[in-house]
Amino acid sequence: MILSTNKNKWLLITLITTALIPIVITAFEIITTEKESVAFLGNYNPIVSIIIITYYIILLGLGIFWLLKQLISITKIKNEKAKNELMLLKSQVRPHFFFNMLNNLYSLVGNDAKKGQELILKLSDLMRYSIYEGEKDTVSLKEEVDYLKNYIELHKMRYHKKIDISFNCQIEEDRKVMPLLFIILLENAFKHGVERLIDNSYVNINMITTGKEIQFTVENNFDISENLKEPGIGLKNLKHRLELVYPKKHKLSFTIVENIYKAHLTLNKL
Repeated sequence: MILSTNKNKWLLITLITTALIPIVITAFEIITTEKESVAFLGNYNPIVSIIIITYYIILLGLGIFWLLKQLISITKIKNEKAKNELMLLKSQVRPHFFFNMLNNLYSLVGNDAKKGQELILKLSDLMRYSIYEGEKDTVSLKEEVDYLKNYIELHKMRYHKKIDISFNCQIEEDRKVMPLLFIILLENAFKHGVERLIDNSYVNINMITTGKEIQFTVENNFDISENLKEPGIGLKNLKHRLELVYPKKHKLSFTIVENIYKAHLTLNKL
């Protein structure tokens, strides 16, 4: 990296120095001929003038090539930085999700070992997907929906209360999407709604593909005494990932009316 930087520095100095030569030649002609102004290379043999002009045309081409190379290099560095940042954000999704789930499973294993074992198996399926599929740039929408349904089934198994959950899904199954986007919104519905309410909790999920868009909505009720205005780590992570992968191709909005919370995400094709 240091050698490359030094090389670029000396190349730039060489180009600038060489580009100043016409000015030096013109100044030299003015001084030696005692004229107020002269034509550049006017006193030189035509063949010499053609050679010098050709040289500067080549020099100009090399300068443009060098500039384009620098712009490409800068773009590549920015892309690599964005890619690394995205990988870090994606890696943060899994611990955030599984940390919450393992905390809930801890008490259940002691009270109901058989059910705890079933939940652990279901959780291992979710972990397998998040680890292997979560590393990919895109997955099919069907795979993401199956992942969400497994998550819902896991929650149904571990709760000892009635939960009204509906999942309306009308999608193009082979539509490609970045993995692990929707789970954050669904997780929040359970975390701030179902887990906090003693009874009458519900979660309504809708996912529809229309033309180039994917429409995903999660609606749930919650304890009105809870403050939901400040986004948590998961939502901040989601917003950042959307900005990196779907710049100007997404819309994320949240509405709160009394004790009803609704999250709506629109994604356009990549």
